[in-house]
Amino acid sequence: MPGPQQLMIILLVLVLLFGAKKLPELAKSLGKSSTAFKAGKDEGMREMEEASKALDGSDDSVTQANEHAKSREA
Repeated sequence: MPGPQQLMIILLVLVLLFGAKKLPELAKSLGKSSTAFKAGKDEGMREMEEASKALDGSDDSVTQANEHAKSREA
């Protein structure tokens, strides 16, 4: 983690590169991007969980079908 002096130097370089008026716009854009990324990540995780549950459920039905077929053979 950078120390306070390093943070001040980074902030000074940013102000020199982009100007004081652009920094709030850049921060806002970065915040929106971060929010959109987190929402996409959460949606992907939900879809993976739903697919996993669907696969678990289909495994049960396959197992039940196999047991039923074995019982019919006997």
